[in-house]
Amino acid sequence: MKTLNNGSQTNISLEYSSIPKVFFDTIKIGIIKSNLIAMFAGLSLALYVFDASILANIVPIILSFIGSSLIIGAAGVFNNLYDRDIDAIMERTKKRPTVTGRVDTKSGLILGIAITIIGGIMLYIASPSAAVFGILGLLLYVFPYTMWTKRTTIYNTEVGSLSGAVPPLIGWAAISPELGHFEIWALVVTMLLWQMPHFYGIAIRRFDEYKAAGVPMLPVVKGIRRTYIQTNVYLVLLLISSFLFWPMSPFVAIVAFLVSLAWLILSVATFDKKETEKWSKRMFIFSINHITIIFLVIIAYSLIAQLMR
Repeated sequence: MKTLNNGSQTNISLEYSSIPKVFFDTIKIGIIKSNLIAMFAGLSLALYVFDASILANIVPIILSFIGSSLIIGAAGVFNNLYDRDIDAIMERTKKRPTVTGRVDTKSGLILGIAITIIGGIMLYIASPSAAVFGILGLLLYVFPYTMWTKRTTIYNTEVGSLSGAVPPLIGWAAISPELGHFEIWALVVTMLLWQMPHFYGIAIRRFDEYKAAGVPMLPVVKGIRRTYIQTNVYLVLLLISSFLFWPMSPFVAIVAFLVSLAWLILSVATFDKKETEKWSKRMFIFSINHITIIFLVIIAYSLIAQLMR
C-alpha cells in the first residue's frame, strides 16, 4: 500500500511538473520570444524618434510586453488547434499538446480566447493603436494564413509574413500612434522581406514532412531550384532595403547591408543540388543570426542615441 501511494504521488508530481511545458508548447513560447524582440525594436525606435523618456513610458512598455506575449500566444493556440491534422503527420509537430490530446479543443479555445481578451486589454491600456495592431496581427495569422492560404497556395509564406511584420508596429504604437515616419516602415519592410528566405529554409529542411502533410510549400510544389532562385531574389531585395535605414543612421544601414550581403553570399556560395538539406540548415541558422543582429543594433542605437540627447 505504501509503495502504491508513493507511486501515485510520483505520478501526480510528474503530471503537475509537466503543466508549464504543456502550456508553453501550446502557446508556442519560442515564437513569442522572437516576436517580442521585434516588438521591442519598434518600441525602441519610437522612443528615439519621439525623444520619449523610458521612465515616463515604463507602464506602456511593460504592458506592451505582457499584452504582446498574450496576443502572440493566442495566435499560437488557435494555429495549433486548427492544424492538428497536419501536425500529427509532421515529425517536428506531432508531439504538440493539441495533437497528443493533452489539450483538447474546448480547453484550447478557452485558453486562446482568454489570453486574447487579457492581452488585448493590456495593449489597449498601453495604447489603443497598439491593441488594434495586436488584434490585426492575430487575425491575419489565424484567418488569411492558417485557415486559408497555408493549405491552398505556395504564396502562404508571403501571406504569413504580413502577421509576422506586425510586432514592430505594436511596439511603436505603444509609444505613439503617429505612423508617418520612415523609421518604422524601414523595419516593417525588413521584416516582410526577411521572412521569405527564412521560411524557405525551413520548408526545404522539412520537405518530406510538408509533402506528406499536403502543405503546398514552395519547394514541394515548384521544386528546390525555384525556391533557391526565389530565395536569392528576396535576399537581393533585403540587401537593397538596408538603405531605408540610412536617413535614420548610416551605421544601422551599413550593418544591415553587410549582414544581408553575407547571407546572399552564403546562399550562392554554398548551394549544392545534392546537399540541399545542409544548405537549408545553414540558411536557417544564418537567418536567425541576421535578424537578431539587426534588431539588437536598432535597439542599442535607438536607446543609446535617445539617452545621449
